[in-house]
Amino acid sequence: MPIQTPICDFGQKALPFELKSTDRKIISLNDIKGENGTLIMFICNHCPYVVSVLDDIIDEARNLQKLGINVLAICSNDAEEYPQDSFENMKKFDLDHLFPFPYLHDADQSTAKNFGAECTPDFFGFNQNLELQYRGRLNNKRENPEVVKRELHEAMSMIAETGQGPKEQSPSVGCSIKWKN
Repeated sequence: MPIQTPICDFGQKALPFELKSTDRKIISLNDIKGENGTLIMFICNHCPYVVSVLDDIIDEARNLQKLGINVLAICSNDAEEYPQDSFENMKKFDLDHLFPFPYLHDADQSTAKNFGAECTPDFFGFNQNLELQYRGRLNNKRENPEVVKRELHEAMSMIAETGQGPKEQSPSVGCSIKWKN
């Protein structure tokens, strides 16, 4: 059963973290803070919602990086119950798709809990002061494949320009985070 993200809590500060990336570097929030904003995505390797939009996620990440917005992805799923989301499989997934952003492993799930992540994909768009301004979906492609509205890109562009996100946001929908017992 699909899960929806909650309404954006405008101004919520991003909480610090230090997580291992698929290239074995430890990356902190301060390391990835973008000049004009930061996009933090909770994804995983096996979720059909993520897999179905992965090419769009990668394209949008490249476009946002050109605007001075840093992008990263975090996998927080329980790798014991869902071995396809193990760190080794994350490295393979990253290489197979040539991610233009760091892919981080939240092994103890504390970062997902601190952010209030609900599903995969779950997008958190922060302004240059690391204040939450977007908690919506990637696009409307599922509803209207003929006229795709790039909601994430439009919101993050607005954040880069004004520091504020759009007041109207449609929730992201995906698989629940696979929490440990």
